[in-house]
Amino acid sequence: MPIRKQDSNVFDNFELRLNESSKKFLRKASKWAFVLSMIGFVASGILLFVGIFSLIFFKEAQTVFAGFSEFPPYVYAIFYILIAIVNFFPGLYLFSFSKRMNAALRDKSTSDLEKAFSKLGTYFIFVSLAILSSIFVFLIIILLFM
Repeated sequence: MPIRKQDSNVFDNFELRLNESSKKFLRKASKWAFVLSMIGFVASGILLFVGIFSLIFFKEAQTVFAGFSEFPPYVYAIFYILIAIVNFFPGLYLFSFSKRMNAALRDKSTSDLEKAFSKLGTYFIFVSLAILSSIFVFLIIILLFM
């Protein structure tokens, strides 16, 4: 037991330093996170537009889609709007990561670096949960239609 306490005390005082190569990679990751966040925002906007457009004109769409599906078109419109809302958050987390990382590297701020990695961690958790829940929903749908 005392060995573990001694080992943990050694690592409690450990300080991580970023060399220029690491900073370069973090800047590159920050730029790509910004690009991906913008793509996510645009995709969310398009999905939201399609959903709202479908809600406004669902009476005309109901006659067009009557033969294709048993669900009314407003169900699809609500689905698009929900997907747009869910899709917005990963983009927001990546955008926050990008801005915080740029600030941390520019100002040499440990708190901004910590917040940036926190946002990146939140992004990964959100995307992982979204993927797992999507797989679960698709499995349920497949089982219902069998």
